[in-house]
Amino acid sequence: MRLKVSKSKNSASFYVIKTVYENKKERTVTVEKLGTEAQLKEKYPDRDIYQWAKDYVAKLNRLEKEGIEPDVIAKFSPSKQIPSNVNVTFNGGYLFLQAIFYGLKLDVLCKEISKKYKFSFDLTSVLSRLIYARILDPGSKKSCYEFSDFFIEDRNFSLHHIYRALDVLFNESDFIQSFIYDNSLLLSKRNSSVLFYDCTNFFFEIEKEDDFRKYGFSKEHRPNPIVQMGLFMDGDGVPLAFSINPGNTNEQLTLKPLEKRIISDFSLSDFIVCTDAGLSSIANRKFNSFSNRFFVTTQSIKKLKGFLKDWALTVDNWKLVGSDKFFNINEIDENVFYDRTFYKERWINENGLEQRLIVTYSIKYRNYQRDVRNQQISRAVKVVDSNSKSIDKKGLNDYRRFIERTASTDCGEIAEHTTFSIDKEKILKEEMYDGFYGVCTNLDSDIKDIIEINSRRWEIEESFRIMKSEFKTRPVFLSIPERIQAHFTTCFVSLVIYRILEKKLNKKYTCNEIIDKLKKMNFYKTKVDGYIPGYVRDNLTDDLHEAFGFRTDMEILTTKMMKKIIKKTKS
Repeated sequence: MRLKVSKSKNSASFYVIKTVYENKKERTVTVEKLGTEAQLKEKYPDRDIYQWAKDYVAKLNRLEKEGIEPDVIAKFSPSKQIPSNVNVTFNGGYLFLQAIFYGLKLDVLCKEISKKYKFSFDLTSVLSRLIYARILDPGSKKSCYEFSDFFIEDRNFSLHHIYRALDVLFNESDFIQSFIYDNSLLLSKRNSSVLFYDCTNFFFEIEKEDDFRKYGFSKEHRPNPIVQMGLFMDGDGVPLAFSINPGNTNEQLTLKPLEKRIISDFSLSDFIVCTDAGLSSIANRKFNSFSNRFFVTTQSIKKLKGFLKDWALTVDNWKLVGSDKFFNINEIDENVFYDRTFYKERWINENGLEQRLIVTYSIKYRNYQRDVRNQQISRAVKVVDSNSKSIDKKGLNDYRRFIERTASTDCGEIAEHTTFSIDKEKILKEEMYDGFYGVCTNLDSDIKDIIEINSRRWEIEESFRIMKSEFKTRPVFLSIPERIQAHFTTCFVSLVIYRILEKKLNKKYTCNEIIDKLKKMNFYKTKVDGYIPGYVRDNLTDDLHEAFGFRTDMEILTTKMMKKIIKKTKS
């Protein structure tokens, strides 16, 4: 900073000015107007005004060297228009994502890949923007490119570089996944002793399938071609690895190839794989019965053999965890045991595989199932009463499954009209299983530990929900298979970074709260040297700053302060 004295015929004005650099160009800004010579003489009658001004600027420079920024004074005129086509509002929420991006050393990864392919564009800049935009403002690759203009740091790539980068990311997808796992260990411990696996699918807004985008069973029940994603997640809820397969692939066949890659590329061999029943074929269970691998999987009680089903549903011989006493679940006090989980277990042999069958019973879970069913029955009754044309459509969990169709007379003749009624027998059959839950495993561990492992499967289902809702991963607006898979690679990396962020915040906030706050952490760039925060400071912003070791919630951040923050996020 330096002193500037602007003299006119009748007076002199004193200013503190400094030179700032933006986009490799320098400009001079006024830090503070000290006043006119007459005003300062009136204020300091016993001082040499010129010497006082020099001493004041020297003090400001000394404080700045000590890291104490001076107050910034900016003047705004109600008679001046703002500049045309100049953006002055920038998002700073991405800085917290950037700290994790560089903490995972993804900049190092990008440099290694760049050397291998010898392209000239900045892959670090492209990949980071794809990830920040996927979390903060998900959309097409073009919208990602445009959203990059609203980050404090300038982008240094063109739109066509994004598509070139996708081709490279496809080739390096496996390497990226293993690299992220290795470097995530530098940020925090990872619970790789338990791995959760599940599958979902993503649709395309097209009508004709091709060799990759196939018609298959859509989780969203959409009549569009789909691709299928298999995802492994560690015991803390952080994604580990994924694979993309054609939409008509049998999801039971997707587990072993991805698990083999984890064993070879991630140097993991001792773990428990937890899945739902749909993914747990006998072949997959046997695969996780060798070396130090184990499985925990849900088991449909309805699909058990007759004698096992009878054993599972019998009302006596139930235990509580930590007790040797036996209970009859028809005789227990429901108020006393509302939140408790009863269990019974036995070893069974299915297709040559010894497994431990555990069945649990919970009054709370029973009541939840009945509440859901009663709501569905109420909807079914309304449809029957209104004689709706949509009655014939029904799925496994569709309320219309309770509607019975009668299309013949008592004499067996073809009826002129079809009648509908509530299928009471179906309701009674479903009620038999209320409160019961089955698990199969080859672990000989404490029952409490096994129940705890299986109870955390919801986190991988939540990961899919985040990808589909907050990240808007589908529909996918790409047609080349390689670029489609690269798109999912960026979505996977985005999910890893988000989960690590969530973990750093001790999982105190919901996904919607975190992402919404990051989106709103905007800054107004003043015409002098600084950025003014334009967001509401609250507990979440305080926790973010505390977790990452920098603050953006000052009344104003000078350009120098902002550069230090950016540098810290990349260190």
